[in-house]
Amino acid sequence: MSSGKIRIYLNAYDHKLLDQSAQKVAETAKKTGAKIAGPLPLPTKTKRYTVLRSVHVNKDSREQFEMRIHRRMVELLSSNQKTIAALTALSLPSGVGIEIRQA
Repeated sequence: MSSGKIRIYLNAYDHKLLDQSAQKVAETAKKTGAKIAGPLPLPTKTKRYTVLRSVHVNKDSREQFEMRIHRRMVELLSSNQKTIAALTALSLPSGVGIEIRQA
């Protein structure tokens, strides 16, 4: 068993796809005998953009767009080499970002 904690951060624009991926990561870690905490929801980042509808005239006419980036975290409290190998071999759907950090 390794002594350090490992944190796995997942982010995506689609929250349903993100929840499925986080559940998949958690199940894979549990099957290999690791103790986990999570998946924990993290605050959603919101990016807003305002764009003029027409250039040079009608400055009061604008459109507003918003992108939401949903995030989850899974923490491995105790893991082994088998767990790390299983997580690196895990294939997640496109659109889901994954970052693994040693805590």
